[in-house]
This record gives sequence, C-alpha cells and structure tokens, in this order.
Amino acid sequence: MIKVLVVDDSAVVRQILTRELNKAGDIEVVATAPDPFIARDKILQYNPDVMTLDIEMPRMDSITFLRKVMQHRPVPTIIVSSLTPKNSAMTLEALRAGAIDVVGKPGQAYTIGDVALMLIDRVRAASRVDFTKIGKIQKDLSDSAPKRLSLLATTDKIIAIGASTGGTVAIEHVLMQMPQNAPGIVIVQHMPALFTTSFAQRLDKLCDIDVSEAKDGDSVVSGRALIAPGNFHMVVRRSGARYYVEVKDGPQVFHQRPSVEVMFNSVAKYVGANAVGIILTGMGADGASGLLTMRQAGAPTIAQDEQTSVVWGMPGEAVKLGAAQQVLPLGSIAREALSLVS
Repeated sequence: MIKVLVVDDSAVVRQILTRELNKAGDIEVVATAPDPFIARDKILQYNPDVMTLDIEMPRMDSITFLRKVMQHRPVPTIIVSSLTPKNSAMTLEALRAGAIDVVGKPGQAYTIGDVALMLIDRVRAASRVDFTKIGKIQKDLSDSAPKRLSLLATTDKIIAIGASTGGTVAIEHVLMQMPQNAPGIVIVQHMPALFTTSFAQRLDKLCDIDVSEAKDGDSVVSGRALIAPGNFHMVVRRSGARYYVEVKDGPQVFHQRPSVEVMFNSVAKYVGANAVGIILTGMGADGASGLLTMRQAGAPTIAQDEQTSVVWGMPGEAVKLGAAQQVLPLGSIAREALSLVS
C-alpha cells in the first residue's frame, strides 16, 4: 500500500484528494495537513511514501518547506496547484527544489475525474522514485554545466522530444546545449495548462535558441523549440517544404494531454527519416510505441538511460519495444542528436 500525505490549506481540496486517491486499491491517504508546520509533524508521525503539496501555503511558503523536507527527510513530492501564472512560475521553482511532478487542481481546465486519474498515476510513479539516485543526478548536472555545442550547417530536419516525470530538468539540460542554428525542435512535456507557458518562458531566457509555447499553425524552423501547451495535443504537419504544428483538443492518450504518443506518430507520418526522436525520463509508457513508429519510418531514435532518469518508465518501455536505436545518459543526448542531423 502506498501511503500518502495530502498538504493543502483548503479543507475541500484535502477532502476531494483524499476521497479520489483512496479509490485506488493500492493507495491510502494516511494523513492530511493544512500547512507546512503540521505537515512536518505528520511526515515524522506517518512516514509517508508520497506527499502532495499545494504551491500556495500559509505560515511558510511551499518552496522553503520543500527545501527543508528534501534536506532533512526526503519525500517524493507532487505539486497540486491552481492554474495561475504566479503558481506556474512557483511550481517550476518547486520542481528545481526537489518536487518530481505537478498536477493542476480541478477547475475550468480539468475535471475532478481527470485530476484523479493523473494524480493516481503520478503517486504510483513517485512511490518508485529512488531519492538517492535523484540526488546523484542533480549533483552530476550541477557539477557539469551544459556546454553549448555547434552545428556546421542548418538542416531541414526536426528533433522531437517527449518527457514526463523529471523531464523539466532533463529538457533544460538538452536545450541549453543547442546552438542558435539547431534544427527545429518539438517537445511534449507532461504539464498542466499555463505551466507550460512559464516553462517555455524560462527556457527562452536560458537558451541560445528561441523557446516558446506552441500556437496552432506555428512553423517548425531552425533555431526554435516549440513546447506543446498543457491540456492540448500537438501534432506536426507538412505543407510543401514547410513543417508546422497543429494544436488541438482530443481525448487523453495514456491518461495524457498533451501526449508524446500523438506527437511522435505525427512526426513519423509527416517527417519520417528527416526526424530524430528522443524519449526522456518519465512514468508510464506514453511515447514508447510512437518512438517505434518513428524508427520504422526511418528516423534515428534515442532513449535516456536508466541511470540518469528520475523514472525509467517511458524510456524503459521504448527500450523493451526495440524503439530506441541508442540508449544514452542525459549528458550525451544533445551531442548525439546534433550528430545525427548533421
């Protein structure tokens, strides 16, 4: 049984999350807390396997609390946040402070049922996270800052990247190595609506390439990365020599919208051998069979290795299917991708 601590200042939200999580046969909410001080005591008392944490908390801000937890008694933590620009920016900081995933609260964008399905999946994934490995990954990444790579000539190729749990840090590491003339890049990272906006804005400030949240009809061009907006699928299309993205609604695939699977399948169909497919750290199997479709269409494919993945779910499934031509540590992926498009 996976023991969960729910931390939220809203009694209604605590009640909803407790009820929905307890419906899963392998999950039990053992305690709830309205603020970080009570949560600290509940961690010591109940020794939870996973904690859900609201980003806006009374008495102590969530980022400070999370850093203290990760320093003294690490607990795999999922941020459960209202969809606002302020909260999305704070959530990115929480992910850098040690949280491993984020789920939007029920509201206009997500029903209670949608949130329940996503949260149950993420709790299961979080319970399997090895925090000693996460600490090593974070230390290795901080000790070896990404070095900008070079590409001799602009190409008409496309790099397609899919990620989930732990993916925000992994994607940042890959994109920060990309030169200004890197091929067009399309990305699906499992994040709620609005959070992808802040994620793209942060990466745009850090990287030599332009990074933006994709809008329907955006061209996929050299020197630009497009990130699928939360709660929408993104597919790649072709019109003559021009590649562009279509942002659309649709049913969840592998409990996800945006779905890596949806994007990879479109890249296989419209880009074929002119693409490079990369699947990074993440729970579940979203994108694994899509990466195989890309490989069958002639595209070189890469999966992140288990040692550098926070959760070796998606890349592990891709490897099992034979979808990945290469299995590489995170630090080697950008260089190999550029080599493949040269």
